[in-house]
Amino acid sequence: MRIPPRIAAVTALAAALLIGGPTLTATASPAQAPATAAHSISVNEVSADGISVTAVGDICYSKLPSQAHDTLDLIEKGGPYPYPQDGTVFSNREGILPQQSSGYYHEYTVKTPGSPDRGARRIVTGEKSQEDYYTADHYESFDLVDRGC
Repeated sequence: MRIPPRIAAVTALAAALLIGGPTLTATASPAQAPATAAHSISVNEVSADGISVTAVGDICYSKLPSQAHDTLDLIEKGGPYPYPQDGTVFSNREGILPQQSSGYYHEYTVKTPGSPDRGARRIVTGEKSQEDYYTADHYESFDLVDRGC
């Protein structure tokens, strides 16, 4: 789901004026050309059944940290992976990624320089070809990797 930043700002203002309205946040650098801009859009609403729904943003492949490129290369090759947890099923308990059947998503570590452990960065893959999501904050938000920019 893509919401232009200007519309997102107006919607966020309207939501702020309405008590209990949905919240909308959008970040994009207007100085960047659209072909190279990395967008992160998060829409949080509570539906009639009380479930929180969150949309996933996107990020240009070229804007990923080099360690994410390394992880994506390892995934393409089928390993070997540096951590035993790499390649395990990602359950999507947070409900941020699109709802899929169990086993659809798998997670891989993106090394964090200077971190004494696995750190917070991950690539989560879906079964579709090149359906790769990047998270820098341990599943709090996700960006779909756009390889076309």
